[in-house]
Amino acid sequence: MLHLRQRVLSHLLSGPPIPSTSPLCVQRLPSTAAVPAVSPNPSFAVEEYLVSTCGLTRAQALKASARLSHLKSPAKPDAVLAGLGLSAADVATLVAKDLRFLCAGVERTLAPIVDGLTGLGLSRSEIARLVSLAPCKFSHRSVVSKVEYYLPLFGSIDNLLRPLKHGSGFLGSHLERVVKPNVKLLAECRLGACDIAKLFIHEPRMLSAKPGRVLALVACAERIGVPRGSGMFRQALQAVSYLSEDKVTAKVDYLKKTFRWSDTEVRIAVSKCPVVLRCSKDTLQRKSEFLISKVGLEPARIAHRPVMLTFSLEGRLRPRYYVMRFLKENGLLSHGRDYHTMVSISEKLFVEKFICPHNQAAPHLAEDYAAACVGEVPARFRFT
Repeated sequence: MLHLRQRVLSHLLSGPPIPSTSPLCVQRLPSTAAVPAVSPNPSFAVEEYLVSTCGLTRAQALKASARLSHLKSPAKPDAVLAGLGLSAADVATLVAKDLRFLCAGVERTLAPIVDGLTGLGLSRSEIARLVSLAPCKFSHRSVVSKVEYYLPLFGSIDNLLRPLKHGSGFLGSHLERVVKPNVKLLAECRLGACDIAKLFIHEPRMLSAKPGRVLALVACAERIGVPRGSGMFRQALQAVSYLSEDKVTAKVDYLKKTFRWSDTEVRIAVSKCPVVLRCSKDTLQRKSEFLISKVGLEPARIAHRPVMLTFSLEGRLRPRYYVMRFLKENGLLSHGRDYHTMVSISEKLFVEKFICPHNQAAPHLAEDYAAACVGEVPARFRFT
């Protein structure tokens, strides 16, 4: 029967489509097919199998082999791995996450699930990716109905797979009691389908959070100055997700102190760029010293343009400041070009507007700028 099961699942994932009147129907092999009996293999070593076939390290295999000591033959794990059509890397990932998956029933458990997912439109490679990312959830038949719900919610299978790389907890959450109430609440906060999808891609834990917790996050976002329906409401939820109210309050107070902001200014800054709440204190302190003391920006100006605080100090803020100073001191900067403009545009546009036009007047500018972006300070960028 193990050979039969292997052939059934192999047809589903790696063989040509089997004609059928229903997209969810899988034609089983004839009962008259020869099915050799499988007997224990006295030379079979679980530890060696985990290393050579599953890609585990010797230490991992030694630790895991005790849990598979009941296996006397590679027939069953071979049926699972061959049938699912996984790559060597996916096999190693799957086994490291859930060793028990090697003992899953092929025809009784895996074949119906693969059958159902195929009916939802998933390709064989997409199913293989899903099982490698969430093996512990894949063996439950409810995964088919959950994927059916999540596909339109996330917008595509790729969007659904992205958060699974960081954890598959939401695939185990109850749709009716947990997930759907959370989605409904966010829709009532005037988040569109696209924003809801983006929120869950970045913060999938919100799907499995208790509805009361999501309601508390909504209230917290409103307290920091981002009302429901605002264009920054999704970013505000992401910023405060899984932070306690005390931590949010403490970070707001730190921003006020570090950037010398008034209550009004800190509220403006956070409402325009909620992600600053997730910046570390050390990062904020260094950027404050640079922007206020070195660049000479007024605190109020930073509050109204807080996106600057999300840029890398070493990779963008400091190198572009050097270019601005160099161009000003050499009379090459057009009137009206300020620092905020220079740091806010893309790298490509910055080079086109502020580096390339000066190839003749400042032939070393591109070279100096590239050096500054990796932490060096060229002699021409050392201002008195």
